Amino acid sequence: MTASKPLFLSAIMILSISSYVLHQRLLLLAQTGIAHQHEPRNLTILLWHWPFGRPYSLEGDVCSDEYAIPDCLLSDNTSLFPQADVVVFHHHELKTGRSVLPLHLPRSVSQRWLWLSLEPPVHNGNLTQYNGLFNWTMSYRGDADISMPYGKIVPVPHNGISNGSSYVIPKKGACLASWVVSNYRPDHARSQVYQSLRKYIPIEVYGHWSKRPLTDQSLIPTIGHCNFYLAFENSVALDYITEKLWRNAYQAGAVPVVLGPTRANYEALVPPGSFIHVSDFNSTEGLAVFLQQLATDRGRYEGYFKWRQTHRIKMYTDWRERLCNICVNYQRLPGNKVYYDLEAWASR
Repeated sequence: MTASKPLFLSAIMILSISSYVLHQRLLLLAQTGIAHQHEPRNLTILLWHWPFGRPYSLEGDVCSDEYAIPDCLLSDNTSLFPQADVVVFHHHELKTGRSVLPLHLPRSVSQRWLWLSLEPPVHNGNLTQYNGLFNWTMSYRGDADISMPYGKIVPVPHNGISNGSSYVIPKKGACLASWVVSNYRPDHARSQVYQSLRKYIPIEVYGHWSKRPLTDQSLIPTIGHCNFYLAFENSVALDYITEKLWRNAYQAGAVPVVLGPTRANYEALVPPGSFIHVSDFNSTEGLAVFLQQLATDRGRYEGYFKWRQTHRIKMYTDWRERLCNICVNYQRLPGNKVYYDLEAWASR
């Protein structure tokens, strides 16, 4: 009898979720074929839990004041659940059990649930339990309902105030290449490439792993003194290009040596001549020779910064800006969309 109790409780939980999903499907059937049409109005975006437990201030009209996005109310007050237009759930807290879905609460037929994750598929865990619950996704992926990458390239304004032609490459010191890493695992592909590459060229390593941490204030200037930065992602996934490229390399003014998705994927998102891809070389020795030669050829080296004459970097670092963008996209998103197989989409 004791051994059967957990099985009985699991069965009850599965039955509860199944009943909830069935109820939501019936509600959605009532509006099948109806487009997501709304009159312009104030939207309420409810964040069910703060990502990684780190809250931001929501005082005032954040979306309008900070990001010029009107008619968009952000709240983390869960008592507003009944009237929320969109409820946002960050996956990490669901996965770790720090938060749970409010399946016990009645959900308006017009309310949309959004699954938020900026992590690669390897960190998703089991998503099948969420089938039939979420309407929209927000991710770094370009094919998410609301795509919010870690950064992007945007044209510089031609108003005489911010002119890309004034960009100055940081003065380089004796540092050929650098790498900032805290979560070092020998089995990671990036660790193996680093261990091989360091046999041929000197690499300045910073971060907690090397016991040389950098503050937010010192990171950019420290990397900027180096010719190259190893923008090695910890996972290889479609569109997964993080601050390692946008901040650590581009903002610092070092040419990124990238390890992540394919060259074609990078070229779809950043200027083709702005980075060096590890996969372009048959060996790390060949890569090392190329880096050494490029560092001494200032004309060729400076060519990697040519894009800065016409474009600049836009980074997304504030969760509030990401949430405000839900209001920007709300009108165009389908009202009757449901992810009946969230894992199939998230694992691509």
